[in-house]
Amino acid sequence: MSGPGNDAPLEVTVHDLRRALDEGSALVVDVREPWEAEVARIEGAELIPLSEFAARVKELPRDKPILIHCHHGGRSMQAVQWLRRNGYDQVSNVAGGIEAWSLEIDPSVPRY
Repeated sequence: MSGPGNDAPLEVTVHDLRRALDEGSALVVDVREPWEAEVARIEGAELIPLSEFAARVKELPRDKPILIHCHHGGRSMQAVQWLRRNGYDQVSNVAGGIEAWSLEIDPSVPRY
């Protein structure tokens, strides 16, 4: 992960996400819809659905790395690209989303 003022990688792996959660080194944002978070969630992630993203962007810090995930990585990449266009340089997409998390990190997280 990059330090303050440095551009973060466009994408990180679920292993990077796990390390960031363990270390508390990044804010983790889930951009899925509430019904999806009820089915499966990553402990420690903050739910800000993509449909509410623009209205809630002020909740996101500019001085801390942000890792964004969704189901497979498409919606979260949209959020990452939008944030980068709006002055957030420490934001990265979690490649594979919660699906990859379930397959590679925590099989107790349901797949859907």
